[in-house]
Amino acid sequence: MLDKFSIQLIRKPLAMSAIGLDKLGITANQTTLFGFALGCLAFPALIFQQYHLALVLIVLNRVCDGLDGALARINGITDSGGFLDISLDFLFYSLIPFGFVLANPEQNAIAGAFLIFSFIGTGSSFLAFASMAGKRNIENPIYKNKSLYYMSGLTEGTETIACFVLFCLFPAHFAIIAYIYSSLCWITTFNRIWSGFHTLKESEEQDNINA
Repeated sequence: MLDKFSIQLIRKPLAMSAIGLDKLGITANQTTLFGFALGCLAFPALIFQQYHLALVLIVLNRVCDGLDGALARINGITDSGGFLDISLDFLFYSLIPFGFVLANPEQNAIAGAFLIFSFIGTGSSFLAFASMAGKRNIENPIYKNKSLYYMSGLTEGTETIACFVLFCLFPAHFAIIAYIYSSLCWITTFNRIWSGFHTLKESEEQDNINA
């Protein structure tokens, strides 16, 4: 959806910033960990309903997420770095709605739980296919410089951050925003399961023909 447009806008400034960080000896993995720490600080900010502070920390987390990739492209993309990045990303994505749940359990608990449940669907289908695609050497024609196969959908990184921004700007409407976004997550999940299964099935059939 929106990732292909946002990437075009931020790629050049991220690349220029990464060059400066690389000269200072800062690595991609260090940037990943620092960004995750900033993202974790958004959690207590949300609990204490400091939504504008949480918004700043969420944005900084995402800036670091872009910078670590730019640094990796300078020094070489590694599987260990990709694993660290995607693992901490999914933890961060679940941490934010949990913070809103604790900020106002009576109003946000069910919607927040449903959103986290929805993230399990998008995350598991994404990672499961990436694992199988790597095993079968299925190349990604779009994200060739990623350490994992990236399956597209309605709810990718840009859409998720936009959702978090809306949460922080309109915290009283967290539940309705969460329900809407969760519904989009399930469209993404079902699409990934369907297309992923058939892609792997076709790859298996092709291997049988070649054998």
